[in-house]
Amino acid sequence: MGSYENNLFWKLAYFLIVEQDYRIVRMEENYQEILFENLSNKPAQIIRMAYSELDWSSKMRRDIERVLTVGESIRKQLGKRELTVVNLYLSPYPPVDAYETYLKEPAYFPKGGRTKVTSILFSEGHKHEAAKSLSGLFPGDLEAAFFEPGSEEETAAYRRAALVHSVKKSEEEKKVFHASAPFFSYLFIAVQIIVFFLLELSGGSTNSATLIYFGAKYNPLILEGEWWRFITPVFLHIGFLHLLMNTFALYFLGTAVEKIYGRFRFLFIYLFAGFAGTLASFVISPSLSAGASGAIFGCFGALLYFGVIYPRLFFRTMGMNIIVLIVINLVFGFSMPGIDNAGHIGGLIGGFLAAGAVHVPAKTKPLMQLAFLAAALLLTMGGLYIGFSV
Repeated sequence: MGSYENNLFWKLAYFLIVEQDYRIVRMEENYQEILFENLSNKPAQIIRMAYSELDWSSKMRRDIERVLTVGESIRKQLGKRELTVVNLYLSPYPPVDAYETYLKEPAYFPKGGRTKVTSILFSEGHKHEAAKSLSGLFPGDLEAAFFEPGSEEETAAYRRAALVHSVKKSEEEKKVFHASAPFFSYLFIAVQIIVFFLLELSGGSTNSATLIYFGAKYNPLILEGEWWRFITPVFLHIGFLHLLMNTFALYFLGTAVEKIYGRFRFLFIYLFAGFAGTLASFVISPSLSAGASGAIFGCFGALLYFGVIYPRLFFRTMGMNIIVLIVINLVFGFSMPGIDNAGHIGGLIGGFLAAGAVHVPAKTKPLMQLAFLAAALLLTMGGLYIGFSV
């Protein structure tokens, strides 16, 4: 890499990471290609910067096709309807044959045309035009001095600062997923397994009388004042398959939510979601019911709230998987008889509201948290009023 291209490469990397809040998505081992992401900057959601000696236009064409494929993969992963990629080349000289078309017109991914790649070339004879195009992607123009040559010491300083800042941001993101080690998730798993064996020893987990005795949701007894039946059904399961499915769900989902929110936030989210699921079932369905499904759907709700607070991090990691799982579970619930869909939806809403009330660790938004708490209380009082008055 030439000294000018090397200096500009790391100067731009520093500018994107430190000043424009981009993060490195991918970086080649030889540091000659870096993929940056900042979805809030619509003109350049993804920036691919590469040093490449573009001798022939066919090389540029093949490379743009590769960037389109990478961009389309990222678009699908993030669940974006459309994605804009800026493809930035740093090359000593432009291709020797006709290449201008690749710079004048953006390229679109053939299938669907939802990923767009706009290419910019920094090379001999293109520096002023490229600087103008790049400046237009960000608020405020980059000064002409930015594109002037710099010393090797300056290049090394920009490179070191860009990489250190990138590593720091990456470590901060990892901390978000590890607020605490799970405890209550495992405790609840143990409790529901123990209770299941007690049910089996006392008449069977599918026996209605046994379930009612242990605290299943049973509307007539709730109406008589047995309020604890809004919580106890969370720890009861009807049959081994029901227990197995909810135990696996709690192991994977519960631990993920507890790691993100911390132990006591998770405790509140899980129990309130379980209560909200039972309350919704109480209002809508007269059937006997039990299970941790409402609380587990509350974990989905808590992860959706996490997606509201950290949208980029959410969609880059688990976002689309969580959304697909919620849709699949709801569709399955509505297509199969005997499933307490009211409890699932009530738990989902309850988990979202509870997560909003406690918020994520190390951050506070008092007014927004108060609003979520008020919404949770209003829905609770409304549900109780309807349930006990109908």
